Amino acid sequence: MISQENTFNIQELETIVRKDNISLWQDIDQTKKQQISQAIAPDTTINCIVYPETQAQLSTIVTCCAKNNWAILPCGNGSKVHWGGLMKVDRTTHKQGIIVVSSDRLNHLIEHAVGDLTVTVEAGMKYAELQETLAKAGQFLAIDPAYSETATIGGIIATADTGSLRQRYRGVRDMLLGISFVRSDGKIAKAGGRVVKNVAGYDLMKLFTGSYGTLGIISQVTLRVYPQQQASGTVVLVGEKNNIAKATQTLLSSALTPVAIDLLSTKLVEQLDLGKGVGLMVRFQSIIESVEEQSNQLLKVGDSLGLNSTRYHDYEAELWQKLKQQIWHSQQNEIICKIGVMPREAVETLERSAIETGFGLIHAGSGLGELKFNSVTPETILELRRWCESKGGFITVLAAPLEIKEKLDVWGYNQNGLEIMRRIKQQFDPQNIFNPYSFVGGI
Repeated sequence: MISQENTFNIQELETIVRKDNISLWQDIDQTKKQQISQAIAPDTTINCIVYPETQAQLSTIVTCCAKNNWAILPCGNGSKVHWGGLMKVDRTTHKQGIIVVSSDRLNHLIEHAVGDLTVTVEAGMKYAELQETLAKAGQFLAIDPAYSETATIGGIIATADTGSLRQRYRGVRDMLLGISFVRSDGKIAKAGGRVVKNVAGYDLMKLFTGSYGTLGIISQVTLRVYPQQQASGTVVLVGEKNNIAKATQTLLSSALTPVAIDLLSTKLVEQLDLGKGVGLMVRFQSIIESVEEQSNQLLKVGDSLGLNSTRYHDYEAELWQKLKQQIWHSQQNEIICKIGVMPREAVETLERSAIETGFGLIHAGSGLGELKFNSVTPETILELRRWCESKGGFITVLAAPLEIKEKLDVWGYNQNGLEIMRRIKQQFDPQNIFNPYSFVGGI
């Protein structure tokens, strides 16, 4: 129920955007409500979603929120708004609940410099739409995010969601050449530019990559793109974990240049109907002759170790899509975690007894990956976290029922970087209006 005071506030927002760009909470469809409800602490009031259509409108909305001390939940299309910690409000300062500010209608292509291999877009542009546009020029964005049909570019950057292509093209931050964002006082700030070059100065792009909407609202970005490759092929090796570990190490120390190397847990291998044992999925993209030769060399490695070796060519894109669906197309009560370990510990980590209730994958070159559980207790997650930390790694809970997130620290970080993070948050958002108390250390 929205109070008369809140109704007046809605009218204030209507002076900035058209009435049809504001949706009251009671009028929002159930799917969107469910997405957003999973991002906030229980018993927290959400007043409305506001959809600015221009960067200037976004700036004015944030100015209005700062003036009234309204808490802001930034979001794009909402596919990953529930990731990470729960947003909470301080009822003594944010008395009127939450305003959800969506970049979904900030979705335009600003510039595609084909010859420079760069593209500038508004943050609300969907990843799938951008890839379609780039494909017309024989180019692509080298990111393989979760929920690729619905994810927005701003959301991908805010969550640092790279995916399997990290092996060849590195992380989201390495794609980012320029960024515009709206500060907590409503002013528009910029960093970087629209050309591929190195610049001196404070790396705001690194700060905003993986900041989960706690420092400002991304409005526009410039990204590095790549030429599409002529051919693509995948080799899958399945077998005993020690031999998979040997095959992985042989591959990583070889001259082969795969774009993706993913280690799969035993249960995930079974889900994909790839056989029995631990799996290694390796993708090559280049000219046809190179893909053929590199695939053959890896098949020989698998044969020499007694692994079940299979090559996929015609349907390999479908295989990778099926892999993503197994991880990311989750039911309401399932738990998805981001994991990081030293690469040499990846196979052993996937085979930990605590993972028997779920399954997962780890990108072999970086040691980063995802775990998915149909049912798991906070104690089991903490057990896995202790294991990962003993191996120099971490576990972060991305998606989980509210009762799980309320019982544990989803980030699990308590190192000496916390004080620096708090000072950065204070500098960028002194009123604590952007996604408050949801980030590492309750920031």
